[in-house]
Formats: sequence, structure tokens, C-alpha cells
Amino acid sequence: MTTHYIDITLLPDPEFSQAHLLGALVAKLHRALVQGQHTDIGVSYPQHISQPLARRTLGAVLRLHGTPEALQRLMTQDWLKGLRDHTQVTAPHPAPVDAPHRTVRRRQFKTNADRLRRRRMQRKGETAEQAEAAIPDSVERHPNLPFVHLHSSSTGHPFRLYVEHGPLAPQPIPGTFNAYGLAHETTVPWF
Repeated sequence: MTTHYIDITLLPDPEFSQAHLLGALVAKLHRALVQGQHTDIGVSYPQHISQPLARRTLGAVLRLHGTPEALQRLMTQDWLKGLRDHTQVTAPHPAPVDAPHRTVRRRQFKTNADRLRRRRMQRKGETAEQAEAAIPDSVERHPNLPFVHLHSSSTGHPFRLYVEHGPLAPQPIPGTFNAYGLAHETTVPWF
């Protein structure tokens, strides 16, 4: 159960954009969650803005959710090394007991027809013309969700991690989180 939280706030920096710093922070958190085999740490982005397309940002605050023990175990990994000058980290605090809950989940979209065609050519041994005939440009979707830019640790390719904050719920739903601190069913307190 996610009873406590830690806020990590990105500090303004003249050399790096907030989006760049958030990408670095989420990448470091991802590595720490994988290395520590944490499935008991959830995240939320309490400042996320999803209205205008130009402002699809998750904000400057990454909130970690978990038990005091889980949060302590994560923070003793020293995973923020290299970002300490760019962040302000709070001590663990209890989440408000009357806070509503919500899921914070990853959404994946088929957003690049060229990439889909290259994958199809590799998988099926098709020519570029055959793949283009099978996958028209109209398959591309342009989601209106906030995202963070990351690079795949396995392929090195850049990708967008789209994040969707689900509807508010009065009761928590316990469970586990993935290696980005996200879940389709498990909720975190929202305040």
C-alpha cells in the first residue's frame, strides 16, 4: 500500500530544459527500479498539464509513492547521483489519509508509420513498397497526453513515454508497479 511519498522537484537551470532534466530523472529512476527489483514504488506527476498540445508536460515534480520501508530502500541506492544539483528532494511524508486515488499508467501508441514499416520489413522480409502498401500513413496516431523523452536501454532509440492519469477513485487499489513506477490497475494517492 502506498502510504507515504517523496517529492522530487526539478530546479530551474539555465543550461538544461525542464523536459531534458525530467527525462534524465525518469531514466535514472527506471534504472534504479530495475536494479532494485522494486515493484512497490509508484509515481505520479502532480503538476502535469494536458490541455494545449504545446504544453503537454508532466511538470517539474515527480512524486514517489510507497511504504516508508520501500521508499527508504530506493533512496539508499544513490540513484540521484548526477542530478542532485538539479533537484530538491523531500523526506518521506505520510500521504493525506482522505486523499482520493488514481491510476498513473503508460499508454503506448503506433505513432510512426516509417518505424512500423521498417519493423514489418524485418519481420516479414518484405520490400519497402510492400510494407508501405500494408501500412499507410493514416495508421499514425497523435496522442494528446503528456510525455517524457527517453532512450531505450536495449536499442538506444529515442521514444516518448506517454503518461495517463486515470479518473479519481475514493478507495485505493493495491498491487504492483512496473519499472517506470506506473500501473494499469494499482492506484496512488492524488493530492
